[in-house]
Amino acid sequence: MIKKVAIVTGASSGIGKAVCTTLLNNSFCVLANGRTIHSVFEKSDCLGLNDGDMLLPETPQLLLDEALEKWGRCDVIFVNAGIIESNNIENINIDKMCEMIRLKVEMTFRLIYTALKYFKKVGDGHIIITSSVMGTKTRENSGAYSACNYALEALSESLRMELSDTNIKITCIEPGLVETGLHRDWEVKPKELLDISCALSPQDIADVVIEILTKPDHIRIPKYMILPKGHKI
Repeated sequence: MIKKVAIVTGASSGIGKAVCTTLLNNSFCVLANGRTIHSVFEKSDCLGLNDGDMLLPETPQLLLDEALEKWGRCDVIFVNAGIIESNNIENINIDKMCEMIRLKVEMTFRLIYTALKYFKKVGDGHIIITSSVMGTKTRENSGAYSACNYALEALSESLRMELSDTNIKITCIEPGLVETGLHRDWEVKPKELLDISCALSPQDIADVVIEILTKPDHIRIPKYMILPKGHKI
């Protein structure tokens, strides 16, 4: 049986790392992209490692080319690379905010459209995007981060309609608070800010990815919101 192939970005830690491991455990071949990926995984026949900079315009095509060269196919793109810069007007770092926008919007759009051109040629494929519950609403001091995720939600909904009569699927996962390293530099952690006793784990999201990928072919899951207990917003 020919294994399916997935490209995972933001794979060095957190959700991306958990998704890579879970896909491998479910008989996928995986091309994992991340800045420190070589210190996290060891290359194998079913695991390729790519530390290409996702802020470079050529990286999406290079990732696809590498997967095709190594395994001859690509079936799934898990779009996950991103950072968070949220703060009030006085303290937000504008350069980091703009880097977040480039990574979560511009480069995500580049990767998605690069993959879709290939999927249209082969007639099949699935794009899964890590969005956020903050792509469906916003709160004080989080406008830029929410705006990035709103952009992903709008793109995925438009593409869902465009692809509705094809075998190409697109899904936005909208997690609430997940325990990852994205908040490591925050003085007050989100669990305290939001009064959430137990955040989601990266593995919770990885399990959702497998659930989505193993649905029958006729089922589409455009959105999948997953929240921890106590997460109001």
